[in-house]
Amino acid sequence: MEKKSDTADRHPTPHPHHDTRQEKTTDMKCAGYQPTSYRPGTPMSPKNKGLATFLAITFAGSWLWLLIAHLGLGLSALNPLFQLPYLCMPGIAALVVRRWATKEGFTDAGLRLRLKDGWPYYLAAWLGPLLAAGATVGLAALLGLWQPDLSPLNSLVPGIPGWAAVALLMLVVPTLIPVYCGEEFGWTSYLRPRLYDGRTVPSVVATSLIWAAWHYPLAFTGYIAFPNVIPGLAAWTVSFLFQEIILTWLYMRSGSVWVAGLAHAGNNMVLFLLTGQLLGTGAGLDTLVTTLLPTVPMAAISIWILVRRKLTPPHSSGRPAAEPCAATHPA
Repeated sequence: MEKKSDTADRHPTPHPHHDTRQEKTTDMKCAGYQPTSYRPGTPMSPKNKGLATFLAITFAGSWLWLLIAHLGLGLSALNPLFQLPYLCMPGIAALVVRRWATKEGFTDAGLRLRLKDGWPYYLAAWLGPLLAAGATVGLAALLGLWQPDLSPLNSLVPGIPGWAAVALLMLVVPTLIPVYCGEEFGWTSYLRPRLYDGRTVPSVVATSLIWAAWHYPLAFTGYIAFPNVIPGLAAWTVSFLFQEIILTWLYMRSGSVWVAGLAHAGNNMVLFLLTGQLLGTGAGLDTLVTTLLPTVPMAAISIWILVRRKLTPPHSSGRPAAEPCAATHPA
């Protein structure tokens, strides 16, 4: 009787109709690799089409509005009517791309609140900017750049003592989440996961550079005034890098873009507003210094995130924690 080889049992011959290439491609997609059929001379892939459309709408729309509002209408860069269309343009661009340009939808956009599982990250996003502001002025005091004096906070809101003005700011910040989600829905939810196939560190760096460049024209409209523009823009860029690391961490771990929006609102309305009031208005430090000092605690948080691998997404596709890659073939 002929002995049957056990090699065939361990490595059975594939069924003639079984497409192993399709299965391999599906597995690679779930691992975060997004293959593209784009070749020179062929139509642009949906992914590249979406990125190009997003960036075109965001930059052209924002900068065109800046010219109209600043030069045409004479609006101050601190006027909400100037800022709102500008801030919301990345979100509008992401909406247009997801809904019409690529028709990919909003499954991976992180639009659910996820309060039950994400509340620790909401708390961190809400209190973190206040703690970072405290660390910033503490550092300034240690460096001899600031004599502890909280009286400049009394002028934040006329007729209200400084401590009450800070408390009021903390209450107002959550109401501004929809405004700042105009940016986060675009940058952190749409753009970042689509750069470098969602590989976290390079995509965060690229997103922060694009985000910074989008802000640069504001330095020439009175929104921020650096004593020397080139070093000022460089410092601003570094600040955006560390902000994006923290925002991406919050977004990935919570699974909600609203958490990133809350942290972004806190950065603008608490961290930079309070440190600017105390160190700029109060201590007379220039804008370059008041931009760099808050970067130090943000850098410390970012290093902790990177060293502890907190920025590594729970799901390798680069989606938020609550948006796993769905199976596309039966188990």
